[in-house]
Amino acid sequence: MAQAHSPASPGHAAPELTLRAILTGMLIGAALTPCNVYSGLKIGWSFNMSVAAGLLAYGFWSLAARGSRAWPWGILENNINQTTASSAASIISGGLVAPIPALTLLTGRELAWQWLTLWVFAVSILGVVVAAGLRNQMLLRERLAFPAGIATAETMQRIHARGREAFARLRVLFGAAAVSAALKGVNDLVVALPRLGPAATLPAGGASPTLANLGFAFDPSLLMLGFGAIIGLRAGLSLLLGAVTGWGLLAPYALAMGWAEAGAAAPQAAWFGPLVTWLLWPGVTLMVVASLVSFGISLLRLWRRRRQAAPADRAPLRLPRGQMLGLVFCTALIAAIAMPLFGLALWEAVTAVLLSYVLAVVAARVSGETGITPIGAMGKITQLAYGILSPGNVITNLMAANITGGAAGQCADLMHDLRTGQIIGATPRFQIVAQCFGVATGALAGSAVYLLLIPDPQAMLITADWPAPAVATWKAVAEVLAGGLGAIPPGALPAMLAAAMAGIALALAERLLPERYARRVPSAPAIGLAFVIPAWNALSMCLGAVIAAIVARVAPRFGETSTLPLAAGLVAGESLIGVATAAAGLLR
Repeated sequence: MAQAHSPASPGHAAPELTLRAILTGMLIGAALTPCNVYSGLKIGWSFNMSVAAGLLAYGFWSLAARGSRAWPWGILENNINQTTASSAASIISGGLVAPIPALTLLTGRELAWQWLTLWVFAVSILGVVVAAGLRNQMLLRERLAFPAGIATAETMQRIHARGREAFARLRVLFGAAAVSAALKGVNDLVVALPRLGPAATLPAGGASPTLANLGFAFDPSLLMLGFGAIIGLRAGLSLLLGAVTGWGLLAPYALAMGWAEAGAAAPQAAWFGPLVTWLLWPGVTLMVVASLVSFGISLLRLWRRRRQAAPADRAPLRLPRGQMLGLVFCTALIAAIAMPLFGLALWEAVTAVLLSYVLAVVAARVSGETGITPIGAMGKITQLAYGILSPGNVITNLMAANITGGAAGQCADLMHDLRTGQIIGATPRFQIVAQCFGVATGALAGSAVYLLLIPDPQAMLITADWPAPAVATWKAVAEVLAGGLGAIPPGALPAMLAAAMAGIALALAERLLPERYARRVPSAPAIGLAFVIPAWNALSMCLGAVIAAIVARVAPRFGETSTLPLAAGLVAGESLIGVATAAAGLLR
């Protein structure tokens, strides 16, 4: 492949877009993609793999260069590697943990691997095309921050400047992964480790659930501890608040009122399945309303800044010829797949692509300002739009929004990577090529892993083992838009109204209060998420967040250099063993 000179060091031949950089990124991306598919189906969140990919590649090629004449592994090659790997790992925004499983739950439709791969690739590559035309406007003219890109660049610069520190981080990552994998292997293959919890009984009318029935137990999952360390103390404590509110207060009340029933659930078991079918409605409402309000505030601020900007920065976005051709290609590809596969009309498919293009641009702006990509909010906007354009059509509603989610996710991911490249002096077009290889890798690997983990979505999803909160959210919105209020269970509507008011209040407080107060406002999405995952998951993530906060206070140097590798190792070890045991089960 082509090589390029680093703009930061003219005259010095620094390899950049090399075959080994692309292949390294594809291999690491294929290895890390299962981690995000697994965690996405468990808790609805994913992990940015840029730093982990850069660290792994640096360690491997530095060791390979010892005693050999191999070209040193430079930061520009590593940037191509992390761009490829992170785009592969972020492939879940293409629908694998939300609209595609929701489609199966609502219609029974399941896609074969080849069709699933092609669809996920098509909706994701649209995001790459969108981002390719935004770099000059958002990075050079408007100079948006894209915080994750800055953090990746700073970390990679430290890795390449301090080799000893990089290897210390690798030891922490691999050590944590080994411990997490061993514990998961024992739990899956040797003996199931019990959840430890109190047996206290709460009054609930006809049913008297224990705390264990409601899920208040400690689960031996190091993955959840790792995610807690990643999300931070505010989100961790918000999860605890949500678990207490949802599972500790609302669930017993719903049982007492007869709105939810334990049914044939064993008295000693967790009653997750019977209760989550009621709790998901206020939980989903809280997440969706808060996300939409927060997104609306972001749009208003962006509009105000754009009005106050210099005339050159307020110039309308014009599509380069290459991007226009790319958009036409993506539109034709998506329509050619969606029409026979999902029964979308031509106008529905084309409209979905054009709407997704606009929303992906908006999502990139929000992500550039805040570091948070509002994929869920973008999907809900498309769902609401198609609730009007194609009322009562669940398939069209979900798959049109799937296009938006895939485009918004990959567009924001590439913009953060381009920000990293801008800082270290990389070549943008090389990163765009790397992103395309990553999308292809992620579509191939992610689709296979999803089908491997969830061979029977109807029986396995929205259960204690696979809570799939994003699936529950997309499914609930589609049901309401298709069936109206009749799709809502008894007693849930007042809870949804209260949740909507809470979502509005929390979102307004978080976005409008001064930063020192806003940091103390509970996270509405985290509270709502705790309604639709088992309480033990929320407790474990809260514990991980508390431990990470204590470490950061007591040993700040260790916390800065080792918390992220440690957490990444815990997530990767358990998820990879979970995928491996699922594969072993199919081979028996």
